[in-house]
Amino acid sequence: MPIKVPESLPAIETLGNENIFVMTDYRAMHQDIRPLDVLVLNLMPTKIATETQLLRKLSNTPLQINVMFLTTASYVPQHIDHEHLESFYTTFDRIKDRKFDGMIITGAPLDYVPFEEVEYWDELREIFDWAATHVHSTLFLCWAMYAALFHYYGIKRYDPGKKYSGIYPCRVLKKTSPLFRGFDDIFMAPTSRSMEVSREMITSVPELEILSDSDEVGINIIKTRDSRRFFVACHLEYDRETLDYEYKRDIGRGLNPDIPANYYPDDDPEKEPPVTWASAGQLMYSNWLNFYVYQTTPYDIRTI
Repeated sequence: MPIKVPESLPAIETLGNENIFVMTDYRAMHQDIRPLDVLVLNLMPTKIATETQLLRKLSNTPLQINVMFLTTASYVPQHIDHEHLESFYTTFDRIKDRKFDGMIITGAPLDYVPFEEVEYWDELREIFDWAATHVHSTLFLCWAMYAALFHYYGIKRYDPGKKYSGIYPCRVLKKTSPLFRGFDDIFMAPTSRSMEVSREMITSVPELEILSDSDEVGINIIKTRDSRRFFVACHLEYDRETLDYEYKRDIGRGLNPDIPANYYPDDDPEKEPPVTWASAGQLMYSNWLNFYVYQTTPYDIRTI
């Protein structure tokens, strides 16, 4: 929550220059407050693990949030109990007349599948177009980031020739961005993908700005200048064990994966990996909710 201080306190200017959120008495008195409605389109096969990871990040805030989970109707997930979907998920046809303060669209293990060949691509494109008019701010995570950049701007992903798997140092490029309030200049971020986009393609779209990048894994976070869309290539919501699970799963499939970078102590998969990204993850999700959803969404959600 912000610090509430008198309007003319000298520290306000200094704190503002340090990217610290300060709210004056006047603004505090004129705030309209209500619960936020956040929709999560969960495309991951590990539905329950992904639910838990995202809810953990969304919950550590004083804001009251109503979370609804969405699944595809044109493709029935194969790795989750049907009863779980029936109990906890809805489909697009049931919510398309509603509006939401925020939305998160997860990644999917479809790195090597052309977008047009994804079974639910037409449905996803419809959801992307719907979000433009029915959601105040949307987070596109990993595969969903590349799908959305392709759909909205025609930006094509490319194969970097290897899978990026590990914990990579990322630079904050726009230190004044509210998304990075509380961040260090360099933060560690779990990454698990075989896709990339070129900097030239991103900078050719005036609507887009690059917020962070990495020497090792390229562009990391992008947003639109109106802050309605955030594109996040890393997985700051990951648990300690997630990359370990993916690595050993791929070994079991006979894929001979590289050991995740900067993850296991001494690159020894038998040793427990230390968590070096949790604080950055908590800050990113909390900052997105607070500054790009709660602070700017209309009080009357119907006017989004």
